[in-house]
Amino acid sequence: MPTYDYECDACGYTFELFQGINEPHKKKCPQCKKMKLRRLFGTGAALLFKGSGFYETDYRSESYKSDAKKAKQSESSSKSAGKSSESKKSSPAKKDSTKKSSGND
Repeated sequence: MPTYDYECDACGYTFELFQGINEPHKKKCPQCKKMKLRRLFGTGAALLFKGSGFYETDYRSESYKSDAKKAKQSESSSKSAGKSSESKKSSPAKKDSTKKSSGND
């Protein structure tokens, strides 16, 4: 349920009212009791976070995002370098095609 701002044109009294969306807007001023109350245009349906359930770290800063991207890129480049060195190590060693003679020719 949103909070609406009201102002009385007769006495100038302003207040906020927690009111359902489908409820009709109020017309009678609670201060002077005249039918000169009007609802003001305001933020109305703005999303407002209140309470202890929201953390600053939930919404990362741009510097954090750029640092994380750099770290991810360096991690992926080190993995690809590690794969190429592994492929070199896993290849079989070349065998000499020339054999030494044992002297029994």
